[in-house]
Amino acid sequence: MSKLFTPIDLRGVRLRNRIVIPPMHQYAADDGHVSDWTMMNAGRFAAGGPGLFFVESTKVERRGAGTVGDLGLWDDKFVPGMTRLASFIRRCGAVPGIQLGHSGRKAKRFRPWEGGHALTGPEAEDPTWRIVGPSAIAQGNGYETPEAPDTEGVRQMVANWVAAAVRARDAGFDVLEIHGAHGYLVNQFLSDVANQRTDEYGGSFENRTRFLCEIVEGVRGIWPDDKPLFVRLSVEDHANWTVEDSIALSKRLKELGVDVVDCSSGGIGRTQGGPPLEVGYQVPYASALKREAGIMTMAVGLIFDPEHAEEILQTGDADLIAVGRGVQNEPNWPFHAAVALGEEAPFDLLPDQQKYWLANRAKRGWR
Repeated sequence: MSKLFTPIDLRGVRLRNRIVIPPMHQYAADDGHVSDWTMMNAGRFAAGGPGLFFVESTKVERRGAGTVGDLGLWDDKFVPGMTRLASFIRRCGAVPGIQLGHSGRKAKRFRPWEGGHALTGPEAEDPTWRIVGPSAIAQGNGYETPEAPDTEGVRQMVANWVAAAVRARDAGFDVLEIHGAHGYLVNQFLSDVANQRTDEYGGSFENRTRFLCEIVEGVRGIWPDDKPLFVRLSVEDHANWTVEDSIALSKRLKELGVDVVDCSSGGIGRTQGGPPLEVGYQVPYASALKREAGIMTMAVGLIFDPEHAEEILQTGDADLIAVGRGVQNEPNWPFHAAVALGEEAPFDLLPDQQKYWLANRAKRGWR
């Protein structure tokens, strides 16, 4: 058996293989609620044979919504739709996971294919949808300057994360990820470029990491002990946050009960460049954190070929492989990976509705 298709136990949750469908924004929610597109999108990927499927970044408060199409869990009214979604993912054969996030100073934008610029129109006038960040510093050209909450306001945002995690738990998700990457709110607090606070949440490394650590402590306190907790980090944010910073932070996160660090990059700026966008360009981040921080990691970023995914695991550079663009191109990527790597029963990855027909087709030698 290949390493890619060797099951892995994360606390009390078993993944049937090491393939993860990472959170991929669809911007298709109906006023924060699960939509038909949300269900379809989850089903076509979860049914393709992965071990774990993550629902896209779901916002912990209204102010954190990046677009009008972001999913929400800032109110109990969203729980029924999420319950149905988690159950549906599980019926497709994958473990249901969800990423909780907050866009911070990058909120209130048009969808990427609509230009991605600052939102205008009636929604832009919503008084509950204000842009916030650790400091009153804009992301850059074209972004609004955010409001900077006081110390008590920051603590309330931590509480919002915990409340959303309670709803995710009650909806039946088995894995939860805190989005701390890509220039969104948590990443903004970590950054000395975006965060110039003078209270306990700004200044020193300890203070700038306090926001995330308090979120992790709060979430781990209500998240079941037998269910794993992930954190996504921009291991380098292409400004001043470094790999060494992420190693130090990951050691602390492990102490607080984080099981896996999802290793991405970028989001704050490009002042120090970054690795070229080539196949597996972020794998070294996963390798560094796994070896230096002693924590399990997930590799992500332009991993297309099953053989490459297997090599990453065999060399010990990561414990899990996230495949995003690959499954966008081929939703049955995990199944085809099993065939390519010579797994004995690749059709067993598929739900019966697909397995019956495709297995019979293969027996006949049809392509």
